[in-house]
Amino acid sequence: MKRCTRFGVILIACIALLGAPPVRVSAQSKAKAQNVPEIPYDSVPNFLKLPPNVYLGEGIGVASNSKGHVFVYTRSGDTRLFEFDQNGTFVREIGQGLYGFEFAHAVRVDPQDNIWAVDEGTNMVIKFNPEGRVVMVLGRRPEAVEGIVVAAPGTAQAPAQPYVFSRPTDVAWDAAGNIFVSDGYGNSRVAKYDKNGRFIKSAGTRGSERGQLNLPHTMATDASGNVYVGDRSNVRVQVFDNDLNVKAIYDNVGNPWAMCISPGPHQYLYVSNSFPDNSNSQARDITGEIYKMELDGTIVGKFGKSGKQLKEFSTVHEIDCRNPNELLVAEITAWRVQKIILHPQAATPSGR
Repeated sequence: MKRCTRFGVILIACIALLGAPPVRVSAQSKAKAQNVPEIPYDSVPNFLKLPPNVYLGEGIGVASNSKGHVFVYTRSGDTRLFEFDQNGTFVREIGQGLYGFEFAHAVRVDPQDNIWAVDEGTNMVIKFNPEGRVVMVLGRRPEAVEGIVVAAPGTAQAPAQPYVFSRPTDVAWDAAGNIFVSDGYGNSRVAKYDKNGRFIKSAGTRGSERGQLNLPHTMATDASGNVYVGDRSNVRVQVFDNDLNVKAIYDNVGNPWAMCISPGPHQYLYVSNSFPDNSNSQARDITGEIYKMELDGTIVGKFGKSGKQLKEFSTVHEIDCRNPNELLVAEITAWRVQKIILHPQAATPSGR
């Protein structure tokens, strides 16, 4: 066995260098869907107002609560979690210096306004109550003093353990409060826990067959408790029932980097075929758009293109769709969050 003795993001590099099974990240794909209506939209300029000497790094996660407050999870000099009010005015920082913050991946807000942070670097999912206090922790940060033990090159990855994550990516819940975690870069599975954090089951192994996953990168649940998983490197969305049996596959909207399902009586699924964060110019003209879909996979329309200006998207990593016509979009390579206003009643045909 080999060990790495540094911590944080360096651990991730150590795993790769010392022979952990590689994650096949497909070249970003042009969506198969054609002749999709274009949904007109606008972007609100300068929506977030940061205080002096406070800056966003990569826009990794964004979510809103029932009051319209906005939570932004960002990779900067440190991983940080900020709260803004409904007008974009800075309210506070949550969890500054927290042991579980190292390399942000997603933030979500549950129906009770608890805030959940998924940290890829510490292998932890952290639940904060609305006041910003930690009330539950899933997973555990690897001990820096011991380093990380990884499999020897060429050997099989050990089976996933119930309470041990390997670079988790997202979290969601059903109406009963059961918790679902997409896990992730290493384990290629979805794990289900009860509302108290007790393990129930998991599904998925690395591969491309039905029910297998290759980088489950984003996730959302609908009102019936179905689980939608953005199987990014397999270029598809897989839909599981509440017991984690596969129900459907949607493979026509490119590589799903970010997904969101709106609340309310008529739910919509939003999927981003994001411009990749390697900034490969060959992908510029075939990526960047976000799809609005019915839950059965029918595409309603799309909007957006790659770029760094307002109304353009530069590596969308998370979408908030609490209001289905007012989206919040976090972007990695533009270091920002955009507030997007959709005008779906004016959708026009597209030749793409």
